[in-house]
This record gives sequence, C-alpha cells and structure tokens, in this order.
Amino acid sequence: MAPSADAETFPRLLSTHSFPSKSVVSASVLHGKLDLRLETRSIEEPPAGELQIQIKSTGICGSDVSYYKKFANGDLCACAPLSLGHESSGVVVGIGAQVNGFKVGDRVALEVGIPCGQCTICRKGRYNLCKKMRFRSSAKSVPHFQGTLQERINHPAIWCHKIPDNVSFDAAALLEPLSVAIHSLNRASPAPGSTALVIGAGTVGLLVAAMARQSGCTFVTIMDVDEGRVEYAISKGFATHGYVVPKPLHSSSSSSSIFTDGTSTPASDGIMTPLSSYSSVSDRLEGAKALAADVLAVARPDMVELDEDEDDGVDITFECTGKEACMQTSLYATKPGGKVIMVGMGTPIQTVPLSAAHLREVDILGIFRYANTYQTGIRILGGKGAMRIPSLDDMVTHKFKGLGNAKEAFELAGRTVDDEGKLVLKVVIEA
Repeated sequence: MAPSADAETFPRLLSTHSFPSKSVVSASVLHGKLDLRLETRSIEEPPAGELQIQIKSTGICGSDVSYYKKFANGDLCACAPLSLGHESSGVVVGIGAQVNGFKVGDRVALEVGIPCGQCTICRKGRYNLCKKMRFRSSAKSVPHFQGTLQERINHPAIWCHKIPDNVSFDAAALLEPLSVAIHSLNRASPAPGSTALVIGAGTVGLLVAAMARQSGCTFVTIMDVDEGRVEYAISKGFATHGYVVPKPLHSSSSSSSIFTDGTSTPASDGIMTPLSSYSSVSDRLEGAKALAADVLAVARPDMVELDEDEDDGVDITFECTGKEACMQTSLYATKPGGKVIMVGMGTPIQTVPLSAAHLREVDILGIFRYANTYQTGIRILGGKGAMRIPSLDDMVTHKFKGLGNAKEAFELAGRTVDDEGKLVLKVVIEA
C-alpha cells in the first residue's frame, strides 16, 4: 500500500502524456444479454489518492461470462450498462495528489475490490467481507462499479500492486484468481504431508491445486468431468493425481444428467460441474458416496498403507464448483477431523449430509474472494526452483487483441474447447 505525501511535494498529475482535465477512452460496455458494445467514455485526471492505469491485460472470468449471457450473475442483476473485467494488470500513466511510492511507467496488478476501510471487519483485516465493498464489474453496488475492460481507469493507489519485470501482464492479471487460491489455503491451513482433493478443474480449481502442493500437501487429486482439463492439471504439475467423472454420469442432455454448467467465485471459466438430478435424496447421497469412494481410490496405490482403523478420506477437500452433488461428495471424501473448503459459489440452497460432517467433526469453511493475498501472490510468481507453481502464462490458452474483439473473446470463454478442438482454459483481452 502506498503511503501518502503532501500535495505540494508531489504534483497532482505526473504522466508521459498531457491529459486535459477530461479525456476520452474506449470501453467495452454490456447493455443486456449478449449486447456488448464498443463505446467511448470520458475519464477525469486521477483524483487525490488514485492512479490512472492504462489496462494491458484482462482475463475473462466465469462471472463475466454469466453477465454476458444473462446480464446477471446468480441473484445479482445488472440494472444499467456495465463494463466487465476484474482480472487485470496495466501501467501507471497518471498520478493523483497525496500519492507516494509510484512513478509513471510502473507495472501494476489491480486489486479491484474497494472496501470502506473503516468498519470493524475491515479493521480486523477481513476486508473482503466489508458490507460496503465495491467490486469492479459487479452489479451488487448501484451505481455499478465499472470493470476494467476500458483503455484507462482511475484506481486507488493502495489497491495497485507493483509487479517485477519478469512477471508478464497476463500472469499479473491472473493474480486475481490466484488470490482466491491463496486465501483458500490460508483458511485451510494444511499440515505438511496432508492429502487434498480439489473438485473442479477450471482456473480457480487448478490454482487451488497448485497452491495446495506449494503449501505442503503431498497428494493432491483433482477431479472434473472434462478429461482435457484433468490431463492438463496432471501434465503441468498442478495436481499429483486426476479423476475424470465417467460419462454416463454427465453425458445425457436430458434432465436426468447430474452434470451441467457451473461456476465458482471468482467463477471458473466454462467448467462443467455436477447437479443433483437423482430420483430421490437417498439416491443422490448414495451416488455422491460412491463417487467419493471412486476418486479416493485413484491416489491410494501411491500412499503408505493405512492402519485398519484409519479412515481413508483426504485431510482437506476444496469444493470449487458450488454444485450440490459436489458438496455432497466433498463431505463423504473427507476424513474425520478434516476440512471442507467451500471455494465455489453456486447453488444457494442445497441438500447435504450434514451428519457426515457433524458426527465426524469435519469442519466446513467458506471462502469469499480474498484478503491480504496480492503481495504473497507476487512473491510466488517470482519464485524459483521447487517452490515455483506451474506457469500462469501457460494457462492463457487464447488471447484477443483490443477491446473491439471482446465479444468474440466472451463467446470463446464460455466454451471448454475451441473450433479446432483445443482446450479453452483462460481467455484474455490484451491492449
């Protein structure tokens, strides 16, 4: 965070450009379902405490895709034109008064949730839970806090994080979903040598798996219905083991299928995740229990043989889809005394076997975005040797140049493979 300085010792605006008090920028603006337009907007010079950032890279999140397709994300419905995008990085081109520690040309990653900073929860450091939080590209606050799919934005300096030259703008943009993963592991606090299961192999699930390994989990199994994503996770070192949910469980196009599109928070891009559609609650729970047993069997041959009276569940399960069947599976897959981390936000009301947690003292912990994670993420991206996580640049499977191609980018981001059959993982829009 940048300390403040007296305005007399630091000019109100420093820039390589001569901005008038107002200038015009291009912006990608959503006006309704699938109605994405390229428009111009006026932008003021940065006010006190803020920087003007030229956006260089923005990753498309599953929540962005939801707004694009529905003009809503869950129960949050947009009521006015909204620029999307919140996974972003850029370059400082202007500096407002009372800002110190930055210079024009600095490369930064943007933390786009702005809390009030004054309430009790903020003062405790859990600012992600602030009731007055304004989050870019979200329709929760009115007027909506516009997202980062604009040429330039003004943003509070304390939420701009300088990145080293060896970190690309694309990787810096992915510090946002990486922060979700870091926060998840902070909440889980795995002991060295722990075992973990990650349900959902979208962007967030992959990064959660990578952070679980980086945090000392010896065996990390990742499961998904998409074989390409599971293979990617194993081949790139995100997880040690993988499990592909059998096609009979999710291939049907009828309502009898237990799988459908799902999202996590921030949502995984285009991932398909389970949905309960068995004929009864009992059948659904039996199906989840059987699925848990199958996925646990994947890593068991590589583990030290357990004592007869020791449960063979994992220490920690990270549920990254938000779907009922996945939450049910999570509780059955976790050993007594273990933890289930609810990373994904999906079905708001679910039928789950709480006794499987209650009677076995399985802790259920929720995750909402992140707090105090960006500096950790930047250090992790700059790490070397065994402590490095898999390349975030490699996760960017498709790039689109310029805001004029945003619509095409959003259409692709909602898919799992492109027209050539190649895996779609993370789509970014570059300046």
